[in-house]
Amino acid sequence: MSFSDLGLSPELLRAVADKGYDTPSPIQAQAIPAVMSGRDVLAGAQTGTGKTASFVLPILQRLLNDTEHGTSRAPRALVLTPTRELAAQVAQSSRDYGKYVQLHTYQVFGGVSINPQISNLRSGCDVLVATPGRLLDLAQQRCVDLSKVQVLVLDEADRMLDMGFINDIRKIIRLLPQKRQNLLFSATYSDDIRGLAEKLLHDPLSIQVAPRNAAIELVEQRAYRVQKEQKRHLLVHLIQEGQWHQVLVFTRTKHGANRLTQQLEGAGIKAAAIHGNKSQAARVKALEMFKKGQVTALVATEVAARGLDIKELPQVVNYELPNVPEDYVHRIGRTGRAGAAGEAISLVSGDEAGLLRDIERVLRRTIPVVQTPVFKILESAPMPAGQGSRGGDRPAGDRPPGQNRPQGNSHGNRGRDTRRSPGQQQRGRFN
Repeated sequence: MSFSDLGLSPELLRAVADKGYDTPSPIQAQAIPAVMSGRDVLAGAQTGTGKTASFVLPILQRLLNDTEHGTSRAPRALVLTPTRELAAQVAQSSRDYGKYVQLHTYQVFGGVSINPQISNLRSGCDVLVATPGRLLDLAQQRCVDLSKVQVLVLDEADRMLDMGFINDIRKIIRLLPQKRQNLLFSATYSDDIRGLAEKLLHDPLSIQVAPRNAAIELVEQRAYRVQKEQKRHLLVHLIQEGQWHQVLVFTRTKHGANRLTQQLEGAGIKAAAIHGNKSQAARVKALEMFKKGQVTALVATEVAARGLDIKELPQVVNYELPNVPEDYVHRIGRTGRAGAAGEAISLVSGDEAGLLRDIERVLRRTIPVVQTPVFKILESAPMPAGQGSRGGDRPAGDRPPGQNRPQGNSHGNRGRDTRRSPGQQQRGRFN
């Protein structure tokens, strides 16, 4: 099958060809005809398999076929996403595929000034991509008209529920016409998602092109067991010895992302952080530097697990395992995209053994635990002002030089300063 078999217009096919695609992925082959037929769809596919195009292309085709909307410039298609990055990615895909047709796409999300968004919405758009909170702000100010929406898409709906957007979604749905097409797309499904689908979708076509919550088969997964305070030393070793030029590293907290970024920089590795406390401009800049190869390690919290589309990203590292096992699937889905191979590496400390088991239950497979390589214990670098310990967030061994641990007695290692000089080596241990 080729894209020309799916009933898309010559203009859309030309845009698809410009991106170098000729054969639709499994989710695209099934979802595009279903969406174009007007049916509600509940679709699940592994991340990185072309999910965005599977709803963007048929929506553009539907809008092209609609000759009855008159001169209204109110959005006729609404795509809701959980994060700014995903909103920007979906909007860009819509513009790329629609570049040869007279359809306008615009995105709105928080973290930036609302005034330019108000101005642009007054000019009108056909496809609106939005995060729920900012869209509600605009609706409450009567700056957006949702009465003409024909198609509603919830992209990464499970993540929106995880982030607490369910009440915002319900409020938005009340602003939409009752008669509309509804599409739910996600890489993972939870029971909450299926409950939402039952209330929102009418006689939906269910499309599942991969086992439920399966990770991409092209991604080679492995785990290293290592003490928590030694993780950064092992990460530096893996980057330097493997000569990695581009690695996405996930932490659980924003402060942890900032701290690890500073530690990597201290070890001579160019790094940048991306998380919810960063301004949108800073997040965009960090991502662009990473894509251009100006930054080796992009350290991110869960905000980056959805919506980052980086071509041929070779490595993803779970510096800390996620608390929600389904999030592991989205994290490692940043690599192994569009048929390319990739590596997903997890650094697992003793207190994360249960999280690893939870992930394996979701995946229905075992993640191989391989022998931890010998790595150097690096000297700690001084922390910048204002980045000291917060509530015990700094792991042991990260004190600035000169602030040794209290010395213990001769009975065992309790309280002893176990840091090594740069020339000493140690095999990572897991207690």
